[in-house]
Amino acid sequence: MTTTKTDHRSIVSLKLPTRIQALITYAGGIVKALTGNPSFPTLVPMLVTLTAAIAELQTAETAALARTKGAVITRNEKRTALVQLLQQLKGPIQAAADANLENGASIVASAGVEVKKTVVRSPRVFGAKPGAVTGTAKLVTASAGHRASYEWEYSTDGGKT
Repeated sequence: MTTTKTDHRSIVSLKLPTRIQALITYAGGIVKALTGNPSFPTLVPMLVTLTAAIAELQTAETAALARTKGAVITRNEKRTALVQLLQQLKGPIQAAADANLENGASIVASAGVEVKKTVVRSPRVFGAKPGAVTGTAKLVTASAGHRASYEWEYSTDGGKT
């Protein structure tokens, strides 16, 4: 039985909600997932800061909903601060996933964030064969679509010119 080891890297992806209350819930879920998580023992100071930022945003959102003067600007500043902290948190999570490629996806998922889906692209098809008539070539490639144009160049000295 042969097993193949993958070198596929699991990439951390934050799916940040646009609504404030959803962002607060999302960030709280990340804090909950990371608290006591054995894969991330050194994140405790960052989690304290993140928890405080969530509480500040919740307070600012409450004031904005009550239509307190200047509260919307404060809420937006608190939102920006929270988003920056979440972006900073991606680094240590990614580092932990990179340190263990085999379990990287589960490590990322255990942090309460998403694993970015990688796009698998098929290789481009291109072929050149001698044509039926001397001095011609038959070229085969995928269509570039409607209203596309192709530019072809050739070299008679192996690509030097």
